[in-house]
Amino acid sequence: MTKKHTLYGSRGSGSAAIEIALKRCGIAFRIVRAATWEPDSALAQLERVNPLRQVPTLVLPDATVLSESAAILIHLGLTHPKGRLLPRDSAGRASAIRGLVFIAANCYAALGINDRPGRWTTATAKAAREQVRQGARRRLHRNWEIFADLFEARPYLGGKSPGALDFLAAVVSKWAGTRAHLAETRPKFLETIQRIEAHESVAPVFQAHWGN
Repeated sequence: MTKKHTLYGSRGSGSAAIEIALKRCGIAFRIVRAATWEPDSALAQLERVNPLRQVPTLVLPDATVLSESAAILIHLGLTHPKGRLLPRDSAGRASAIRGLVFIAANCYAALGINDRPGRWTTATAKAAREQVRQGARRRLHRNWEIFADLFEARPYLGGKSPGALDFLAAVVSKWAGTRAHLAETRPKFLETIQRIEAHESVAPVFQAHWGN
């Protein structure tokens, strides 16, 4: 029997983007619920394959471990071209990879500070940590504005149909007031995000994760 991919994740987390991609590629996988905010989940099992205990983490059938959402999506796009996660033309593919890393380096990073400001300051006062969180959120929203200006929808970020970049953008924009900010500053881009979320390959996973 062929071994399945194993995806460590949790409801409402970044693992949603990987679920959509795996399904698009027709890859058999099992989900192991694991998250640092769910102490009753398989944290010890996750830590054995990823000491940072990050989700999503994907373990391939040969036991190779992939972490970081952008890296997982790029790997799946390159190894399963029929899934159309990445554009086939070199220019489009380069732009999609740039976008994936942009979200990982700029948006995900700011979210990490927003969610756990105490990790990023030696200050112990609640007010000081809140200042760090607010600064991270402002930077996060500015990064999304820049992203919206850089990446054109045609009608999706991946071209005629949504791909890896669309999946990650739709998921990561769910958090820290990003969509409310985009509604005021980049409404056309928010329409693109909503179009991605409503696509038949995305909507069922979003429904399972967020009840949308």
